[in-house]
Amino acid sequence: MCSALCHGLKSPARRLANLRVKNISTSIVHNETILVKNNDEFVNKVINNDKAVIVNFHAEWCEPCKILTPKLKELIEPHNNLDLAIVDVEENADLVHTFEVKAVPAVIAIRNGLVVDKFIGLVDTDMINNLIDRMSGKKKDDA
Repeated sequence: MCSALCHGLKSPARRLANLRVKNISTSIVHNETILVKNNDEFVNKVINNDKAVIVNFHAEWCEPCKILTPKLKELIEPHNNLDLAIVDVEENADLVHTFEVKAVPAVIAIRNGLVVDKFIGLVDTDMINNLIDRMSGKKKDDA
């Protein structure tokens, strides 16, 4: 029969290792993809977000959107201090009106509740990376 010690129940080293793992795992911050469903959610998760947020206004029927949305997800994913919000223009007419979206895809960058940058249409990867670098605080020399 195995003692409690062999299961690590009384081992101080095991408890300390478990504590360290728990502390490390809770301190890891990941970026988030926010699927905006309404105005309240936009205010709570985008405008009031501590991190900068890149907001992608898109539509299911929009062919350029089908290219841009996955590209944005891929390029933003490694940046822990930046979130991506996706707004379906068909389901969020008030947000479309508020941000004067006239065409899709339309992308706006929000920091501290303010729009600080934007672009419309399918743009090249360098332009997206430049926006992401500016929003994440990365300088061109850091690359």
